[in-house]
Amino acid sequence: MTQPGILCLLQDGGRMGQHRIGLTNGGPLDPQAFEYCNRLLQNPEGATALEISFGGLQLEATVDTYICLTGANMNLRINNIEQARWEVLAIKAGDIIAVEFAEQGCRAYLGVAGGFQVEPTFGSTATVMREKVGGLNGDKLQAGDVLPCAQVTECKHLYLPASSQPRYQNLITVRVIPGYQQQHFNRYEQRRFFSHTYTVSDRCDRMGYRLEGPAIDCDIQGILSEGICFGAIQIPADGQPIVLLNDRQTIGGYPKIGSALSLDCGRLSQLRPGGRVHFAPVSPHGAHNALHLAASFSRRQPLMERTA
Repeated sequence: MTQPGILCLLQDGGRMGQHRIGLTNGGPLDPQAFEYCNRLLQNPEGATALEISFGGLQLEATVDTYICLTGANMNLRINNIEQARWEVLAIKAGDIIAVEFAEQGCRAYLGVAGGFQVEPTFGSTATVMREKVGGLNGDKLQAGDVLPCAQVTECKHLYLPASSQPRYQNLITVRVIPGYQQQHFNRYEQRRFFSHTYTVSDRCDRMGYRLEGPAIDCDIQGILSEGICFGAIQIPADGQPIVLLNDRQTIGGYPKIGSALSLDCGRLSQLRPGGRVHFAPVSPHGAHNALHLAASFSRRQPLMERTA
């Protein structure tokens, strides 16, 4: 690696089942783009790839292989020649791979055929910087790091048609499943939360997205620390919502107005500071339907193959 960019992390599908020892999940912030990357490369589900935040990455290949870049609109260049994204591309040893800064969205995924060959820690290669686990050294990638991968000489040249690629926007709606603490937010406060638009703060990261807008009041200021689910929307003392994401703490003591639908957390993570969020309530039944429909739609999306 010659230039690591702003933040580049090795991620697999996530570190599951380790909350009991205080380790959080990690994994890709945008699982849809991550999964398409591996699917296009015909990799095993959850194979290790690079999560690139905001761009600015440059690599030099040491083996012949195949790569694919999905996610945010970051221009991809090989030997200074612009290449297609959401498509499998052949790489030769010595090629220079550059991922430029994002034009829309902020998370992209660069995968290789077979996935990066990294030793897992606690059952996963997912990098969580706060916990110093996963990746190469439990930290973001640095200039000079070597990312081991297998030499691959044959791979189908699959691509996802432009009509099927996600569109990243600056205004999104996040569906919220009510939680048992919602009763501590009166009807006026709930109406305020669901009827106003919030702005992504510059204090957003892989732990959670802090939002700015009308303050929400709760009739309890704190609770006994309890387990935190993915997407939980905490309301701290200042009344500004925090949507907790992959690298969240495993326990916390702020009241929660509900939990963001997991499908929408990936779209939220593609927003830069200044992006806008509107919240909409959804029932548990509606959330289940949305998840099943999204999974069915993803399976039906055809991957096309380029032939010589």
